Amino acid sequence: MIILKSIFELIANTINKRPFVVAGLIAAILIMAIYGASMTTMATGTKTYLFTDRPVGSLLTHYTDTFGSDMVVLIVEGQDVITPDVLNYLDSLEGDLRNTRYVSGATGLVDLIKSANGGTIPQNEADIETVLNSVPSDTLDLLLPSKTMTLVSIPLDTGLSDESKDGIVDNVDSVIQFSGTPAGITVTATGSPAFSVEMKDDMQKSMGTLIGLAMIFMVIAMFFLFGHVRYRLLPVFIVFCGIVTTFGVMGFAGIHITTIVVAAFPVLIGIGVDYAIQFQSRFDEEIKVSSMKEAVFTTITNSGPAIFFAMLATALGFVALSILAPSPMISGFGTTCIIGIVCCYISAMVIIPTFATIVKYKPKTGGLNPVDSAQSCQLDWKGCEEPPVVKPGTKGSFMERYDVAIGKLAGKIAKHPIPVLLVLMMVAVVGIQLDGLVIIDTDEDSMVPQDMPAKVSMDKLGSVIGSTNTITTYIKADSIEDPETLQWMYDFGEYALGKQSDLTGVTSIATYLKQYNKGVLPTEKSDIERVWGTIPESIRDKYVDGDTEAVIEFSMKDISIPATQALIADMQDDLDWYKQHPGMTATYTGQMVMFTDLINGIKETKDPMTYLGFALILALLILLYRKFSAITPLVPIIMIVGWNGFIMYSLGLTYSLLTACLGAMTIGIASEYTIVMMERYLEEKKKGLDTVTAIQMSVQKIGAAISVSGLATVCGFSALTLSTSPIIQNFGIVTVIAVGFSILGAIIVMPAAISVFESIGDFMEERKRTRSAGCPKQNKRDAGVLARFTELLKI
Repeated sequence: MIILKSIFELIANTINKRPFVVAGLIAAILIMAIYGASMTTMATGTKTYLFTDRPVGSLLTHYTDTFGSDMVVLIVEGQDVITPDVLNYLDSLEGDLRNTRYVSGATGLVDLIKSANGGTIPQNEADIETVLNSVPSDTLDLLLPSKTMTLVSIPLDTGLSDESKDGIVDNVDSVIQFSGTPAGITVTATGSPAFSVEMKDDMQKSMGTLIGLAMIFMVIAMFFLFGHVRYRLLPVFIVFCGIVTTFGVMGFAGIHITTIVVAAFPVLIGIGVDYAIQFQSRFDEEIKVSSMKEAVFTTITNSGPAIFFAMLATALGFVALSILAPSPMISGFGTTCIIGIVCCYISAMVIIPTFATIVKYKPKTGGLNPVDSAQSCQLDWKGCEEPPVVKPGTKGSFMERYDVAIGKLAGKIAKHPIPVLLVLMMVAVVGIQLDGLVIIDTDEDSMVPQDMPAKVSMDKLGSVIGSTNTITTYIKADSIEDPETLQWMYDFGEYALGKQSDLTGVTSIATYLKQYNKGVLPTEKSDIERVWGTIPESIRDKYVDGDTEAVIEFSMKDISIPATQALIADMQDDLDWYKQHPGMTATYTGQMVMFTDLINGIKETKDPMTYLGFALILALLILLYRKFSAITPLVPIIMIVGWNGFIMYSLGLTYSLLTACLGAMTIGIASEYTIVMMERYLEEKKKGLDTVTAIQMSVQKIGAAISVSGLATVCGFSALTLSTSPIIQNFGIVTVIAVGFSILGAIIVMPAAISVFESIGDFMEERKRTRSAGCPKQNKRDAGVLARFTELLKI
């Protein structure tokens, strides 16, 4: 603590002595941060969902690199897509696409017609109709759902990086753009690679929009809520500096921006403006009663440590996210928030006093006179019912009257805290029980705007060809060509298909061995080798890698994520029961398994993240205060977590990758308000005030700052509710509510908790003192303390 105090004193003295040097250093850091921000990159795909050093993520990565062959699909639409002109155009377009790097082919209706017509395209509509009528209907319906739409599939090479896939999509778009599309015909690229590219573009636009909206809301909030101080928009500039610095650190550290990390920036704007308001409010308070240098020194050395501890508690909440996160996205969100709040805290602590010194800050005057307790009662408040704060003949500003009102309310709560705590705790207990009933949703569709062109195209594709989702069984064996292995693959596939009604088909190398052997699966080694050579290499590569790895692909109906989770759980039971022969293992993998694993991960880590957040902050509080009342700030936080569960269930909200971290994040945010309130109470208590009066004075002095900063934080979070992404909208709603609860927790619950724990502490100290002194009047003194508890129970 002494070392920490020396650091804050050094900062204060440096600003007082060399404010222009400090300002120059700030400018240099911002310039470096802008350069670092230019190095940030977007990330999507499997590696943002699962940790690749864990079994499920490692296997999925290996499967994707080995067998995963993404496909770009062209949706061709027009009044009539089977005219000779359109078919000739598609034939030319496919030829150009086949010559594109990393594209393994291009097939569609044209290839079907040419194969049925001797390798040529009929040049009149009657001949085209004749050829189409000769094609099996199930094959034709897949490529030609109607005369107004046809599909072209463009399979890509296996094992491509995300950057390569993005480049292919851009190349395909360029080929289409310069292909000379016939009049009335539109060609749209869709599929997973195209979806990923547009998702990244939307992330960039969404991030800029959300940050811009949050800053606009912040300006409006400061203009109306922070007008009782001079330079009311200064906190907005502080937040801007903090966000720029955060981007810079992310760029230099190589931290990627994902769909979830985008939501961190409005959160940081809300928290950052809170720090700025706390520092500016304290400076404005000090400059009214002291010189500039004294105000700078007092603000940094008194508020600096208090807000630092609050910031540290907030950071610990996000540390819990980073440690126990079920997904790299959530871990990245927690890491970004930790970096951001540190940057915002340092910006607020250094820039505000530096700016005030350079511009020779002068506070606004008039209104209420916040007379110091020492001036009013000569350091003795024991005879004062309420602090004499009103200057005769004045009404004061709204915020000043608000200070007095919440101070009086806090005093009343401190006198009768037990009923308040009981009622609010009952609501929290109910909320904790209801929290377990809230649905968990990890569907990727909820992470993007519902009207995003790529999603609309994917939905259209799905409506034409049905579900493209699959569940994959990864096989590892001594020899895939071993008859026993092939027989097991075929038998298990048929068994699972017959047992699970949500499965629609099964395909493996065994399927093709049977198909290319006149409907009979070969059982002899020589027969297997003979038939194996007749299967096209492009097919073999989709299902076999080398002689030791293979996959079974189960196609499935378009069902919900919870239904998919139940299906995979049943199939896992089937796999456990259907024993593999020695030297062979089978494991499920694929995208649907990934989403199921995420749901399980959220279920398993949601509560532990919250508990770890509590444990870390409790350890911090004990380390800071070293007494029984150290747990006081946790009382409102526990209630807020329960209230969150109550409101989520009541509003029908769901847990997602973002809201799953709400508990730990709420602990971090709420602890900032409660610790600041605790620190100010202790500061007032040192002046000789009794417990109730110290509570009243602390709430009266910083209650407005907490309310304003809390409402400003709400404004920052409100920008999230305007996002086009459903998952971020959902997160915005619950965080706005959580911050509102945090304000109530600091102003309503915290006075009650302080009153109760201070009374318990006084009781314990009194008993310890009387016992050690051997006082004959111990029973009488204990009775006096018990009388105090009886008074607390009165409403």
